[in-house]
Amino acid sequence: MIKVIPQNRGPETKIAVFGGTFNPIHSGHIHLARRFADLLGAERVLFIPTSLPPHKTAPDLAPAGDRLAMCRLAAESDSRFRVSDLEIRRGGSSYTSETLEELHGLAPDAQLFLITGEDMFVTLEQWHEPETIYRLATVCAAPRSPEGTAALLRYAEQIGRKGAKTRIENIDYLPVSSTMIREAVKAGKDISSFVPASVEHYIRQKRLYLA
Repeated sequence: MIKVIPQNRGPETKIAVFGGTFNPIHSGHIHLARRFADLLGAERVLFIPTSLPPHKTAPDLAPAGDRLAMCRLAAESDSRFRVSDLEIRRGGSSYTSETLEELHGLAPDAQLFLITGEDMFVTLEQWHEPETIYRLATVCAAPRSPEGTAALLRYAEQIGRKGAKTRIENIDYLPVSSTMIREAVKAGKDISSFVPASVEHYIRQKRLYLA
């Protein structure tokens, strides 16, 4: 288990939690994590790759160990970044509510911030035990489309009436997705502008996303 909390922790320690399949992790994830860390003043950004995503099918999902390894390689780019295998060790469907409960148990004095993308944020009410998420973390989101900010703010107001704490930031988004990268790899195209060099090397070495 990784060390979640900085040694000099206090009641205002801020940890940003960034979960996802990371299939693979890419420059868009890293950009979003870094910008939210700056805006929140977070001491840590904790990347947590899922074991099995509960919200979507993933027929071309790389093995958990490979996705974890790629996250660890990408995390070397910022001293605030850490990677946890919490959900992979737990196995089964990865529910954010359970992850936040476990993190809260490990770090009861920390402020938790959950980083989400536009598409996932606007489905929060459909997640497993959303009230637990609202209670334990401030849910953060940024747009992935020109009209995204307005939609995010509307949804934030809607779930705010149910107790959710939210933070919407109009962070510039990068036009990259994991799907785009997997398709590029399969087509034999260059992906060097989409992922860190170490992640690109890992994908080529392990021959991921070719089938």
